Amino acid sequence: MFHMVQYWPLRLITQTGLSSRCLKLILTRPVAFAQIWKSWFSNHSLVGNKNIILMGPPGAGKTTVGRIVGQKLDCPVIDIDDDVLETTWNMSVSEKLQDVGNEQFLEEEGKALLQFSASGSVISLTGSNPMHAAGMQHMKKNGIIVYLDVPTTVIMSRLKSIKVDRIVGQSPGISLKDILQFRKQFYKRWYDIRVLCGGDVAAEVVAEKVLDAVKRYQNSELETFISTRSSRAGRSMEKDSHKYFSDVVTEGLAPDGGLFVPERGLPKFTAGEWQSLTEAAYAERAQVILERCIHPADIPPSKLAEIIGTAYGENFTCSKIAPVRHLAGNQFLLELFHGPTASFKDFALQMVPHIFAYCIPRSCNYLVLVATSGDTGSAVLDGFSRLQDTDKQRIAVMTIFPEDGVSPIQKSHMIGCQKENAWSVGVKSDFDFCQTAIKQIFTNSDYTGFLTVEYGTALAAANSINWARLLPQIVYHASAYLDLVHQDIIPFGSPVDVCIPTGNFGNILSALYAKMMGIPIRRCICASNENNVLTDFIRTGVYDLRERKLIPTFSPAVDILKSSNLERYLHLIANEDGQLVTQLYNQLENQGHFQLRKDLLEKLQRDLVAGWCSEADCLAAIHSVYSTTGYILDTHTAVAKVVADRLQDRTCPIIISSTAHYSKFAPAILRALRIAEIKQNPLSQLHLLSSYSPLPPVHWGLLETLKKKGNEDHQVCAADMSVLMSHIETLIQNHFM
Repeated sequence: MFHMVQYWPLRLITQTGLSSRCLKLILTRPVAFAQIWKSWFSNHSLVGNKNIILMGPPGAGKTTVGRIVGQKLDCPVIDIDDDVLETTWNMSVSEKLQDVGNEQFLEEEGKALLQFSASGSVISLTGSNPMHAAGMQHMKKNGIIVYLDVPTTVIMSRLKSIKVDRIVGQSPGISLKDILQFRKQFYKRWYDIRVLCGGDVAAEVVAEKVLDAVKRYQNSELETFISTRSSRAGRSMEKDSHKYFSDVVTEGLAPDGGLFVPERGLPKFTAGEWQSLTEAAYAERAQVILERCIHPADIPPSKLAEIIGTAYGENFTCSKIAPVRHLAGNQFLLELFHGPTASFKDFALQMVPHIFAYCIPRSCNYLVLVATSGDTGSAVLDGFSRLQDTDKQRIAVMTIFPEDGVSPIQKSHMIGCQKENAWSVGVKSDFDFCQTAIKQIFTNSDYTGFLTVEYGTALAAANSINWARLLPQIVYHASAYLDLVHQDIIPFGSPVDVCIPTGNFGNILSALYAKMMGIPIRRCICASNENNVLTDFIRTGVYDLRERKLIPTFSPAVDILKSSNLERYLHLIANEDGQLVTQLYNQLENQGHFQLRKDLLEKLQRDLVAGWCSEADCLAAIHSVYSTTGYILDTHTAVAKVVADRLQDRTCPIIISSTAHYSKFAPAILRALRIAEIKQNPLSQLHLLSSYSPLPPVHWGLLETLKKKGNEDHQVCAADMSVLMSHIETLIQNHFM
């Protein structure tokens, strides 16, 4: 570096605009100057010829933050109000507004933007600039737009403190708050990056956040994914084979049989950032959280907002999407059944099909394969059937489920959700066979290669082994905590426990991820039914499938012995030791069991406790809760309720995940409520339940689906891999050829 400094050409030195003091430093202390130059060059390369454009409401701190960012980058700082508008108009902005009125002001402000040009600068927009489309399109061509997202209540307080009582668009009958809320739609339309700014965050801190966000935006190659079974040595040798979000959405399962996880872990939110979301609606919380988890190079914020709006719009019967309801004492229910197919699976599977359609290449057809123990089937079929017609022509989905291992209503619902690009196949076996079959198909390169060459069709997964399935579940666990804060049940920072009926470990893993991202979850309680392999594992560290047979229960989504997403958690607590994970799962596959080291078991037990519930206790809990509150739990939620009652210590609130609507399990519910006459027809069962005026009401989506004719038409195949692969090939021929 010393010699590089000594022989820099004079032309380079003079072009940088260095002062005589800097020139003296070059000659007298070249090493020190080299360090300064490295920092200067790094910051300047961050900007390049692009502008960093700060956008937000009046009072967001754009001007102050812009000056600090400019100082840190040593680049020009331009304030649109002071340096452009007032210079152009030869009068103050307030005088101009008073002179021409709101509409003409916006037009003339936009014209000034259209005539403005800069590069390599930090630019602070006015609060109303984003309302002029042509002006913003002009600015966006050569800039990265950073949205300083400050809660409206904070903005109101700031504007009051500096005695601002009027902004553009305000008129008699329209309050300042109304204007600020109205403008948000324009801010959300234009930004590339969002920076959350709480009420008491110093401008210096916000400036650092801006710089960090811009660095992330410009370095998408850093947000890569690895397999849970990859070794560190192998990863360093395969730098050219990095996987990004779009890749893992498309591929589902890693080539080595492991599951994809982000190499650098999940993003962390500060307490202030979480608190800034307490007033936000569910869709807004989802947008903010998912923007941090998905790089804008994979899905830009505007497209992500469109996907979220489609997923959580009219498809959900409750405007709160995932409401939290007080049950009794310190227990709260997180209602996750208000989606179109009445289970928590809707949160991911109303989003994932649109994410998938956006991420996949247009040059290939895709068949999405899904193994289901009940709820996933109807959710994935419904989600993919809602794609646009052009996407349905190139994307189809096939669910396989245990023919005799789901409830009658679940089966009727699944079959009723079949559409032209969505089919169900029953298998004469249990869910573990279905799940293992999917994994074997994906790792059979000869078969998948044949489908690609012969039919131009690739296979993809939408089970919870797909990383994109987990992200929307993180959102609702975070949102539930924020709802308790918003309702003044707890202050932010006070801990809660969560209790989750657990089969494939995806839902409880998402709660653990929310905890890692900064939500104050103390303990995750894993609730099992009589298939209690997870309970034994969490208590002893021994995962043992020897001499275990799957027991059909009233809670079929928990009827799982091989919990796929547990692998992601073991990879996490093993400090990303892929070799250890491979060893454990090879042992499970070959010997039917494995045992954790003592240090890993201690880590696990700091996060998790576990219990299980018998069939009799499940029905008794449903009856007891209905008798005392009039509320009907589904069978899975009842399992969690029983376990929560046994394991909670009542020192903090406990949020029980209500993962499905009771309507899906009508025979068990009628039995629990001790209703003697139970008709076999699923539709009749729902009408009988409805006659009791239950809380919540019978699910409308189920009723509508079950009313359709022809609900018994579906294919059934033997538990044989060759037969199943033949089914897949036939479906591909029928749909894509």
